[in-house]
Amino acid sequence: MLFHKITLQNFRNIACLELSLGEGLNIIRGENAQGKTNLIEALWLFTGIRSFRGARESEMIRFGQQEAVISCLFESEGRTQSARIQLGAHRGVFLNEIRSPSASALCGKLHAIVFSPSHLALAQDGPAERRRFLDEAIGQLYPTYQKNLNAYQKTLQQRGALLRDMQQNPGLLELLDTWDVHLARIGAQIIRLRARYIQMLCGQAAEFYRGISGEREGLSVEYACAMQQFQPDMEIADIREAFYDELVKTREQDIRQCSTGAGPHRDEISLLVDGKSVRLYGSQGQKRSCVLALKLAECGIIESSTGSRPVILLDDVLSELDSGRRAYLLGCMRSHQVLITCCEEDPLIDRENAKTFIIENGRIAGEAISL
Repeated sequence: MLFHKITLQNFRNIACLELSLGEGLNIIRGENAQGKTNLIEALWLFTGIRSFRGARESEMIRFGQQEAVISCLFESEGRTQSARIQLGAHRGVFLNEIRSPSASALCGKLHAIVFSPSHLALAQDGPAERRRFLDEAIGQLYPTYQKNLNAYQKTLQQRGALLRDMQQNPGLLELLDTWDVHLARIGAQIIRLRARYIQMLCGQAAEFYRGISGEREGLSVEYACAMQQFQPDMEIADIREAFYDELVKTREQDIRQCSTGAGPHRDEISLLVDGKSVRLYGSQGQKRSCVLALKLAECGIIESSTGSRPVILLDDVLSELDSGRRAYLLGCMRSHQVLITCCEEDPLIDRENAKTFIIENGRIAGEAISL
């Protein structure tokens, strides 16, 4: 997997930019608020996953403009392909000039890993951040997962609306079973894929963490499924049945609270270093090492599952790591196409084998030449 060229028009602070990327290390250097992260965000959108910054579409269109267009040429499946995303007035997604109904059509076509300082929330914030990491990682491998996730959220909202309506009209109870059957069917598919992915993730993340920590500590990653009857070896039919039974058992509580208490929307991923919660007891260094191990494991899973190396997008993260962790990360990325944004040069980066661009005010001011 390689990005050859990316073109941006009216994307955030970038009026017009075209960039031809090298197959190895690409460094995007510039001061803060010049457009470095915007470029990384645009590349990430071609995975079919929403912005890692949590931005709405309107926020990605340059101020005063009605639409933004980003396009790229990329190498995948042994051939050069094209993709285009139009935001705003003429919204659309195009893969090899064929229009698709949504950005999710790009899922599984372009694989990338993004790592920014905000991803430290994986180790220090609540379970929603870890579910989001899991959903984005699985979505790149299994395009139908994102569709199921969207369908689950929609069904969950509809069930919640029915629970609220039942406060005034208890006779609606008979409709609840219809939503429970539907929710259990979709939720079972989500739970099964999450469990399988974490089985792959835990081994690789533990191995990377041992390398980062110099064999001094051990990381374990565990799936804390919100469905009480869940067992890792359950078949999808058994998960569906168990989920439905739990929804039936908790109906009275759900009606009182006007919300659904059981289901994958309440799942958690437990991150433990030497048996202790990273979120509760981990140092800042342990949290950074944990997130770094998760991201490298995600990269390894994509490569082993697809046979293709994902593009690695590092948005100003080297400054967040000490020299040992920076050296380890850079060593793991030698065979990948990598884009690194930074304000200053890092002495650990081999500039002779890197392509360096200078960005100023949303424009490429020049390409730095290694001496």
